[in-house]
Amino acid sequence: MQRKAYVPGVAVLLAAVLAGCTGSPDDAGRADDSNPGSAGTATQAAQPGRYATLPEPCGVVEDRTLRELLPGIDELADETRRQKAYAGEATLTYDTDRTVGCRWKVESSEATDHLLIDLERIVSYDNAVSDDAQAEQLFAEKRTAAQLPEPKVTESGSPDTDASAEASSSPSGSPSASASGSASASASASDGTASPSAAPSDLQPRVLDDLGDEAFIDDELSSSGSTAKQRTVTVAFRTSNVIVTIEYAEQPMTVGVVPDSKEMQDRARKLASELADSLSD
Repeated sequence: MQRKAYVPGVAVLLAAVLAGCTGSPDDAGRADDSNPGSAGTATQAAQPGRYATLPEPCGVVEDRTLRELLPGIDELADETRRQKAYAGEATLTYDTDRTVGCRWKVESSEATDHLLIDLERIVSYDNAVSDDAQAEQLFAEKRTAAQLPEPKVTESGSPDTDASAEASSSPSGSPSASASGSASASASASDGTASPSAAPSDLQPRVLDDLGDEAFIDDELSSSGSTAKQRTVTVAFRTSNVIVTIEYAEQPMTVGVVPDSKEMQDRARKLASELADSLSD
């Protein structure tokens, strides 16, 4: 009987199949490298911020500091009212891991004082942007919104961060403390007296370089017609991924009395330093 002829094409096909199943290690490496989901091409996530929680806001200010900021607090005769004044009132928030705040208000025979502190923990939801970088961007926007005057340039040509050349307007359009002080000083120049609201250049709204990672201070004096003028000092600073804002306001009971700018700024900056230290602990 005649045998069937062997078909060469079948042998070639079998060889190709066997070669595909027993590919070389180099081929496997090239295949893995071409996989877009491989571990070698994964993007490293940005670092989280230093702070994962926030402190209880009404407990971060010591009683001795509250007595300095709110001079009338110990004038409250009723013990219950005095304790309530020291305790403060927490601001409304829906996520205490991200934003907390507390406010105090004390009325005395001399003036009404207000204090508000706000702490915000910044979290970036972009793997390419760290929490610190996101907080830095948000703080820059906050500083821009404050409309601080341009820093004065010193003789060496470098900007002076502790002084300002001119007064700026507040975001609401009301004049700042420096603008009001200049106007009052001009009005009293004829009789040789200096106005208590006249603020020297080192008390102008300005950037601060000795607080947290970055900071600024603003100082505004209201122009509320015949009523007593209210001064509001704001100190804001950033440390890592937490932004702290302090608003300290005083309105005298007597028309014509102007709250002292230096005294209020010193008190607000002292509180800011204490809060920065407590966050660093």
